Amino acid sequence: MSSPLLERSKAFALSTIRVCNIIKRTKKEAVLTNQLIRSGTSIGANIREAFYAHSRADFIAKLQIALKECSESEYWLELLIESGYYDDTSILEQCIEIKKLLISSINTAKNNTR
Repeated sequence: MSSPLLERSKAFALSTIRVCNIIKRTKKEAVLTNQLIRSGTSIGANIREAFYAHSRADFIAKLQIALKECSESEYWLELLIESGYYDDTSILEQCIEIKKLLISSINTAKNNTR
């Protein structure tokens, strides 16, 4: 099974793990990074679940959960960047791109039910 959304969300999860490990090692920060790891890895897990949904409504619901996790990840990244714990904004840009793809996918799935 291959899709740009699955591939990007997995790449984002791996980037999130790497970034959090760097921050934990160098800045000794664990509270924000633990939150980010949870939400950042949950995005891809929910997208993968969506591909095995029982119905279109279930598919949409799983993607909406992924979107919520993506928004949460965006928040934690903003906090880490704006507080000075991390300065490379490319991971935030990656998160925003996934958010856009999720919104588009949700809208497409909803429009296809009509």
